[in-house]
Amino acid sequence: MRFQVLDIVPHTPHPVTGELISAHTRLERVVENAVLAERLGLDSYAVGERHAGEFLSSAPTVLLGALAQATHRILLSTGVTVLSLLDPVRVAEDYATIDQLSGGRLEIVIGKGNEDKHFPMFGRTLEHQYDYLTENYELLRRLLREEHVTWRGDHHSPVDDVTTVPRPFGGPFRIWHGSATSTTAVDLAARFGDPIVTANALQPRENYRVLIDRYREKYAEHGHDPAAAYVGSGSGGLFLSATTDRAIAEYRPVYEGFAARNRKRFAGETRIGKVNMFETIEDAVERGPALVGSSERVAEKIVDYHRSYRHDLQSVSLNPVLPYQQQRDVLAQFAEEVVPLVRRELRTTLWTSADAGRAAGFTAENEGSRQ
Repeated sequence: MRFQVLDIVPHTPHPVTGELISAHTRLERVVENAVLAERLGLDSYAVGERHAGEFLSSAPTVLLGALAQATHRILLSTGVTVLSLLDPVRVAEDYATIDQLSGGRLEIVIGKGNEDKHFPMFGRTLEHQYDYLTENYELLRRLLREEHVTWRGDHHSPVDDVTTVPRPFGGPFRIWHGSATSTTAVDLAARFGDPIVTANALQPRENYRVLIDRYREKYAEHGHDPAAAYVGSGSGGLFLSATTDRAIAEYRPVYEGFAARNRKRFAGETRIGKVNMFETIEDAVERGPALVGSSERVAEKIVDYHRSYRHDLQSVSLNPVLPYQQQRDVLAQFAEEVVPLVRRELRTTLWTSADAGRAAGFTAENEGSRQ
């Protein structure tokens, strides 16, 4: 299995103390944690994109440009590039520039984003969010693969004989599709033979598994090689300690504080995927996707989820309100103790020499066969 750190760069006060670090410090830590993740031997570091709410990830391309220069080996990604909002021509230009700066260490994840408020900010309507996503991806895909592109669509102005520059480092970089609540993303991925990342953050695993199963079914129907139907999975947060009881006790105030804020913010919301369905830390650990516990318990949980998802990539996120050294200690414990335990049980061809679609400049270690 492969492992990724994802930071969507939330910038919120501590739910108990009210402490809030500066935007400057928060953004610095994105870069510092990517450097640490690389030093610890993790495979990938991803940054999110948000344009509303308490986040500092409105300019992921700027952050990734900084990461491209601060790191040397780790694969860079997004989580997600909100393609429903963006001009595919500019996306092709921006991300090909990052691909060149990183020496071909880029793969991205696209989606429509889990935020309603950003659509009017960009002159878009919520009712067409999936139409924008589908059309923009069709154009972006061509721009990355072809020169002199001529294209017509319903929501973007006509494109005539356009070649975006720079070109990607070593051919078109791979695009994953973020999956959380709808069939649109998995159907689009299956149609083009692309991998998916299931959010796996706020809902029971069964809600995500139905989309993963649909993805594999549609992928086969389109005639693609099942060996390349890679699946990534998010998580409902990461916190480690010496024992599971200790981890739960230490993390309880933070987890349940944020859960209470989330319930208040989304009071009356009935749509799946908007509200965390696990209010207590015990519920999140027992029934939900939260990776909270001892190294052994968290490794067991990842392996258990693999029985449902058969995923190749596990993505984790640090909670930025924790003391900074504690965040880094948790990540080190994850890399040094959890990762080896999981890899003892699970192997994948993702990002190995057997993976023809991997980032052109990225060479992963620990090659093996998928199980």
